[in-house]
Amino acid sequence: MKKFNIRKVLDGFTAASSSSSSSASLQPGNRDNDVIQETLQSEHFQLCKTLRHGFPYQPSAMAFDPVQKILAIGTQSGALRLFGRAGVECYCQHESDSAIIQLQFLINEGALVSALADDSIHLWNLRQKIPAILHSLKFSRERITFFHLPFQSKWLYIGTERGNIHIVNVESFTLSGYVIMWNKAIELSSKTHPGPVVHISDNPMDEGKLLIGYECGFVVLWDLKSKKADYRYNYDEAIHSVAWHHEGKQFVCSHSDGTLTTWNIRSPAKPAQIITPHGKQPKDGKKPEPCKPILKVEYKTARAGDTFMILSGGLSYDSVGHRACLTVMHGKSTAVLEMDYPIVDFLALCETPYPNDYQDPYAVLVLLEKDLVLIDLEQPGYPSFENPYPLTIHESPVTCCEYFVDCPPDIIPALYSVGSRQKRQGYSKKEWPISGGNWGQGTQSYPEIIITGHADGSVKFWDASALMLQVLYKLKTAKLFERARSKEEKPSTDIVDEDPFAIQSLAWCPESRVLCIAGVSAHVIVYRFSKQELTTEEVQLLEVRMQCELNEVDSPDVAVEQASAVSTPGASSSPQSNAPQTHTSTSSNNSSDGLRDNVPCLRVRNAPLKQSPGYQVELIIQLVWVSGEPPQQITSLAVNSAYGLVAFGNGNGLAVVDFLQKTLLLNMSTAELYSSSDPHQKQPRSPRKAKQPSGGLCDGSDGLVGSEDRCKSPTSAKMSRKFSMAADQKQDDARDNSFNRSRSSSVTSIDKESREVISSLHFCDCLSRKSEVSTAASLWMGTSLGTVLAISLNVPSTPEQRLQQTVGISFCGSLVRLKGGILCMAVLDLTGALQPPAYECWYDPNAPEEERERTRRRRPASPPSTQENQDSHYAVVCSEKQAKVVSLPSQNCVFEHNITENSFVLRADVVAMPAGVCIACFCANGHIMTLSLPSLRPLLDVNYLPLTDMRIARTFCFSNLGQALYLTSPTEIQRLTYSQETCDNLQEMLGELFTPVETPEAPNRGFFKGLFGGGAQSLDREDLFGELAAGKASRSLAQHIPGPGSMEGMKGAASGVVGELARARIALDERGQKLGELEERTAAMMASADSFSKHAHDVMLKYKDKKWYQL
Repeated sequence: MKKFNIRKVLDGFTAASSSSSSSASLQPGNRDNDVIQETLQSEHFQLCKTLRHGFPYQPSAMAFDPVQKILAIGTQSGALRLFGRAGVECYCQHESDSAIIQLQFLINEGALVSALADDSIHLWNLRQKIPAILHSLKFSRERITFFHLPFQSKWLYIGTERGNIHIVNVESFTLSGYVIMWNKAIELSSKTHPGPVVHISDNPMDEGKLLIGYECGFVVLWDLKSKKADYRYNYDEAIHSVAWHHEGKQFVCSHSDGTLTTWNIRSPAKPAQIITPHGKQPKDGKKPEPCKPILKVEYKTARAGDTFMILSGGLSYDSVGHRACLTVMHGKSTAVLEMDYPIVDFLALCETPYPNDYQDPYAVLVLLEKDLVLIDLEQPGYPSFENPYPLTIHESPVTCCEYFVDCPPDIIPALYSVGSRQKRQGYSKKEWPISGGNWGQGTQSYPEIIITGHADGSVKFWDASALMLQVLYKLKTAKLFERARSKEEKPSTDIVDEDPFAIQSLAWCPESRVLCIAGVSAHVIVYRFSKQELTTEEVQLLEVRMQCELNEVDSPDVAVEQASAVSTPGASSSPQSNAPQTHTSTSSNNSSDGLRDNVPCLRVRNAPLKQSPGYQVELIIQLVWVSGEPPQQITSLAVNSAYGLVAFGNGNGLAVVDFLQKTLLLNMSTAELYSSSDPHQKQPRSPRKAKQPSGGLCDGSDGLVGSEDRCKSPTSAKMSRKFSMAADQKQDDARDNSFNRSRSSSVTSIDKESREVISSLHFCDCLSRKSEVSTAASLWMGTSLGTVLAISLNVPSTPEQRLQQTVGISFCGSLVRLKGGILCMAVLDLTGALQPPAYECWYDPNAPEEERERTRRRRPASPPSTQENQDSHYAVVCSEKQAKVVSLPSQNCVFEHNITENSFVLRADVVAMPAGVCIACFCANGHIMTLSLPSLRPLLDVNYLPLTDMRIARTFCFSNLGQALYLTSPTEIQRLTYSQETCDNLQEMLGELFTPVETPEAPNRGFFKGLFGGGAQSLDREDLFGELAAGKASRSLAQHIPGPGSMEGMKGAASGVVGELARARIALDERGQKLGELEERTAAMMASADSFSKHAHDVMLKYKDKKWYQL
């Protein structure tokens, strides 16, 4: 434990380095016993990913293990997501970013085979909590198009673009010399190349017969023993998929013209049946009109009932614009199920893993481009199952995100109780069938909540406790406003082109459950939580007129209009407040010169509002147009339940609203917040006049955004009226591989920006003036130019006075100045502990008065009062470039640290760790850093993301106890930890995918089938594909690469500590195996001894009473 004596440190601390320097100025009046013990050390920190939640982005393949009940989904970026029961998830990534084209489980073996578009196949070991690749095989001369692994077989068939089939031993991942060449398969039956292999499968009743489907429409039944084709089937249309009947006498092909052909294996001349499921049948008996391709078909039989034929695609070309459909043909009935997104793949889930048994499908799993749907085949109407996975994060694009750790324990049950009433009805009554794996045995028990804001104005609360994610409650803010039915009806007062209800930022007090959101249309909504339903006749509305600043060269007689009269800077009197308005109030739409004036961007509904239990609107605040100028978007937001205040700022200034009395307390430009003698005061200038082209915070492309606008600093992004960013924009910056500071064309660099923006707000109890001796409620404001300003608040002490008297406001001027825009602020007490803001305990605002009569306000212990010339607490301020610790009330800077020189900080938070308090920072160059408090010593610096984008910059957030998250793709949240303790316990906290389960018994062949040979025919593949029989394959065909999860990989890594651990682990395994063998031998010897003793005893009893002559 390192002790810091501020007085001694400051006496000798004068030098500063260039990139990561720390400097401190002498603080007068420090006491000799003023020693702060810092318990946080660098060994308390380690960075690692924990879990990834959400829908796999851009899925491309899917597989299911019917015994283990595990689902695997592959993506176009080489990512692999594995799902078991709710709460059991796993994320893996291939080294290559190539798309996964196919997946297949080794059923009940705890292994998975994946094929990638870069012509590599990989074997994954799923018997460990974090799966790893055991073997890889990289083909160099042929492109992989399809592969097939028969059930309980170790030989993998791989089809290629050239039409050849190679065979791989899954155990060793070596190629067999047995090869099925395309010209040998088709011989003289076709004059042209048949095309790539699109299907491989063995006959369910005869393992020695292999069915090969070629793209051109050719199908070959190959005899593995005789190495020749038994039958060849030809159809004029291209083949997309093939499916067997379980008896092995028929198979079905789906074709590019929307037809299904059924073939008897012994009748290759023509199909036994040709149907066009969605084709119009002509009356004259002609061939039906062609339809869209049937991309996949599955042929499943039922022991009691009709056969299922399930297919995707095949719709008629007349159905242009119709959504994607899944067709279920059961007997004579046909059901067409519409999907919300295009179908990527589907699988029929069956009880048996044996292909030669009745399949009895009970559900069909449909993988869509942006959703996963599971349909119940056993209930009328084919209802879908309720999905337990958190796959709806992207239901509307995420525009902002906040993470709260160690919340009050009653908040999650409260949100769940009101959120459970929002669930859809009509789901299947059966349990979710993907139920494999086991939950982890983690020790994390503190409540965690993630709040996401979305482009459609919705806000979602997620339970993120114990490495799980479950939606708790959804709030729709857009229902408060009127919607434009068409583009023609779109109001001219809109300041964004699309998504006018998008959530830009949010502030939440977990203790009081007060929620405040800021939208892109310059509106703020205050919500309170209630368990009772409420009907609001008139929604309280407050319109705020935030005037643009004047140019310093403009005429001095033009006054700055204010929405409320305020006291002059430095005065202690309370400003007058506006009377609240309702949605029925009218305001002047036009000024005298015909410009839009005093009109908000959105129109509030004027009908009575029925509010369900949960979050209910308390107040709507809207910024209005001023003399033809649109309101600036809100750049900072803060709410305090103990004070009953909400504060927000933008490029024009600051506004403070009393949401209890529904009045406006303060509305001033940033320049007017400075005192007249303030050295950091900046002369106001006129802003540029330009309509905001888009408020879309979600990912989207826009031609106006240049390649250099990949990301901006937080304050510059707030100054810019352009938040759109291409989702897949990944151009590298050749100069420093970091974010560019440039903005859209309408706004210049922050260093040249004339307007000072309110970039950060913080309510606290502190000493904001040098002359103060007792703490008072305060509001700190950080600006984009690095200044921290303070306002002192005189809040009435009792609840009765609070509702009757006005909150007093006095201006304290600037506290400190830093480089770059201010990102976060906090208060530490004299011992270095974090001083949280005051808050009010939650109470139901709709409950009877007697239930609410209790102590509503519960403040944390305020910093002790101070005597003259003695400091009692510290202010922590972090900007895009620096961090400073300032003693209060003397306002002396005691510690200073330059975080970065060549980049800038995107997100910074003062967080509480189990052993202390620190600052956590995420830089634009991808570095994640932590700094101790109050000394600002660097404790962690990891280059986590070499290149990032606007989505990550917008959603990255830190929380307490070493937790953090960000949106890694438009559909997925990546959680990570920077706590060493969490990293050490991560293996125990993660769930297990593989669980020991007995494989179901094989179907009974029956007496007559066994007698007359009608059952399944087995095949010893080792005799055909082994090296002795087939020889060795060409070395140039494919390269074997041992994976990090294999024994070769472990031996190859045997260097350093990791290698020693690997060798020790191998030795322990070998020793355990030898001990096991020794134990088995000992048990066998003991059993033999017991048997010998028993026989000897029997012999003794036999001859005991007999005379010698009777023997």
